[in-house]
Amino acid sequence: MKVIQIFDTTLRDGEQSPGVNLSTEEKIEIAMQLERLGVNIIEAGFAAASPGDFHSVQEIARRLKDVSVCSLARAVTSDIDQAWEALKEASEPRLHVFIATSPIHREYKLRMTKEQILEQVDQMVRYGKKRFPIVQFSAEDAARTEIDFLCEVVDQAIRAGADVVNIPDTVGYLTPNEYADIFIQLQERVPNIDQVILSAHCHDDLGMAVANSLAAIQAGVRQVEGTINGIGERAGNAAIEEIVMAIKTREAYFNKRTTINHKEIARTSRLVSKLTGMFVPRNKAIVGDNAFAHESGIHQDGMLKHKETYEIMTPETVGLDESQLILGKHSGRHAFKKKLEDLGYPQSDEQVNILFARFKELADRKKQITDEDLIALVEERVGEGKEFFTLESIHISYGSHSLPTASIRVKNHQNNQVLEEAACGNGSVDAIFNTVDRIVKEKVELTDFQIHSVTRGKDALGEVSVQLQQEKLTVRGRGVSTDILEACARAYLDAINRLLQRKERRTVSCTH
Repeated sequence: MKVIQIFDTTLRDGEQSPGVNLSTEEKIEIAMQLERLGVNIIEAGFAAASPGDFHSVQEIARRLKDVSVCSLARAVTSDIDQAWEALKEASEPRLHVFIATSPIHREYKLRMTKEQILEQVDQMVRYGKKRFPIVQFSAEDAARTEIDFLCEVVDQAIRAGADVVNIPDTVGYLTPNEYADIFIQLQERVPNIDQVILSAHCHDDLGMAVANSLAAIQAGVRQVEGTINGIGERAGNAAIEEIVMAIKTREAYFNKRTTINHKEIARTSRLVSKLTGMFVPRNKAIVGDNAFAHESGIHQDGMLKHKETYEIMTPETVGLDESQLILGKHSGRHAFKKKLEDLGYPQSDEQVNILFARFKELADRKKQITDEDLIALVEERVGEGKEFFTLESIHISYGSHSLPTASIRVKNHQNNQVLEEAACGNGSVDAIFNTVDRIVKEKVELTDFQIHSVTRGKDALGEVSVQLQQEKLTVRGRGVSTDILEACARAYLDAINRLLQRKERRTVSCTH
């Protein structure tokens, strides 16, 4: 099975992302992680671009021993000299020399003829080979270069001594079939092309960088270039983690492999994201937060029965702990019950049904349900016995120049009637408590009232705890909700229910 070489350009093309500026220390940290990841070549930078770039390339070349370190260089002697000075201490230094070849670049950027470009390719590749054991040549904007001229350029680079020939889709213009066809034609028309390694380098302007890279592999390339998380100029480069996991997951189809240590993928992604400040989209393939997360009840049920129903790879493969069954408004009872068991709160089917109804109410109002949310829901019901009253709805009217008023609907489970009352108070909370008092018709004294946040964020769950006293009976009630006033009503009703339970138990014990 052939091995596809992975050429990582996170530190060069990736750093060209707008707003990214890595220090030498940060580049070294990323380079060392890329070495652990198992990439074959690291393009450490563009040594001639600035003193800072030169220093970074030089330091990386000195420290890394198990990977080839490369510098980009224009097809001019001064760039090649700078690259050599930066890389000469590397265990396997590589020069990546390039020149543009497309009509638009020839006319407007280089102002050079085809003949001049061919001569420059010949001279600079030969010049690079005098020092570097490996010279990679790139025809910038090859994707928009006439195929006849591209064949001439590649032929010239091979005759001058290039070891690797890279055919970049510099502006992400081609479709997979078009890109693959370039490699097919080069292999059919260029003499001695079997003496070099063909390389693919794709950009994502039309969202096809990874697809184009995989098409190139099918067309015979033995090296693919890309960046971690797909960062890079404009819309970015081909994402290395997506390419290598496609090769691994569809190994039977591609009949290829890489030297990547797949379990280092997640760690590498997080490091690059942290140091560049470029956050990974939640729905990003392989490394996004949602890549192994399931919220749909149907999907969760399938996952609990057999993971391969909805996952083509395991999170452990890329260095993550496990798949996540995200509880939200689309989740079903099966996943909800399993999550409670995982949290250490096994429930009967009847209890699950009651909690699931509360969970669905919460999920309609809260973007993400956390473990703390679920624990709060369960603990709100811990110790509950018979429910006398449950909250149906609550409406609060409040203004800076008006008296706060609460309107509350409560279901009385003794006769299945829905009771509704309204009352004013010295503040919204007082109005709520006064309204509940009018509904339940119990004379109680509020002796303690506490509020705190269970979870974090704007949609955090608030928890209210109240203590009520009636003669010698003291009870405490809890309520949780994203709306703190609703939590107050729930806590007060919870305390009333506990009070009535205590009174009922006391009455029963007296009759016996």
